[in-house]
Amino acid sequence: MALKVDDTYMDAGSQLIAGAVQENGGPPEGVLIRVEDLCKAYEMGAVQVQALCGVSFDIQRGEYVAIMGPSGSGKSTLMNLIGCLDTPTRGRYWLNGQLVSELTDDDLAYIRNKEIGFVFQTFNLLARASALHNVELPLIYNGTPAAERLERAQEALRRVDLADRMHHKPSELSGGQRQRVAIARALVNNPSLLLADEPTGNLDTTTGEEIMNLFDRLQAAGNTIVLVTHEHDIAARARRIIHIRDGKVAQDEQTR
Repeated sequence: MALKVDDTYMDAGSQLIAGAVQENGGPPEGVLIRVEDLCKAYEMGAVQVQALCGVSFDIQRGEYVAIMGPSGSGKSTLMNLIGCLDTPTRGRYWLNGQLVSELTDDDLAYIRNKEIGFVFQTFNLLARASALHNVELPLIYNGTPAAERLERAQEALRRVDLADRMHHKPSELSGGQRQRVAIARALVNNPSLLLADEPTGNLDTTTGEEIMNLFDRLQAAGNTIVLVTHEHDIAARARRIIHIRDGKVAQDEQTR
């Protein structure tokens, strides 16, 4: 399945991605993510540390999945691979029909910008920029015209109930509002995947509940969400939990 590409800023590498078709036994139409025997090892001096090995699963379009595990389990490594922030030592990974585990760094950067919206625990907002400008950033990077950037960023902020805070800087917003800005920024490119890493980790219980309610709404609207967490109550909000332990899938359960 080809990726959606805006011809106005598609370079040669992007054309290669856009023209790709399912290959090598790739996933069927309804599968957004397929990881197959995924492994990742790191060199620590003379020692090789196996952070992840033999991980396989599919995630359907529109699913709400939590990846859960204790510190050192390999869940962060798996998140980096799913987010195209790293490449596997062995195994294959398809995202939106594309075998991304074999792409170059430049093509992976293109995939990250077009296909994945990231939400981090620390928000990662520019302190001196308004909420609106923070949300516009991914569109600036991919060359979207200014008028379209503005319209799409405003709409993304309306989706997270921040229409009245567009021109406020992060220091003028609460923690929950800052995370909503980060979610709007993740949504502005209409990504195939919303990937959230401990999204309530810096929030109090009440504000964290509000953010999780927002994820519920986004999933109900058709967004595919993968949530990485070590908190049982946060993982329980997903419809499915993949438990990672010692670099392997220990359990894969439907929660509702």
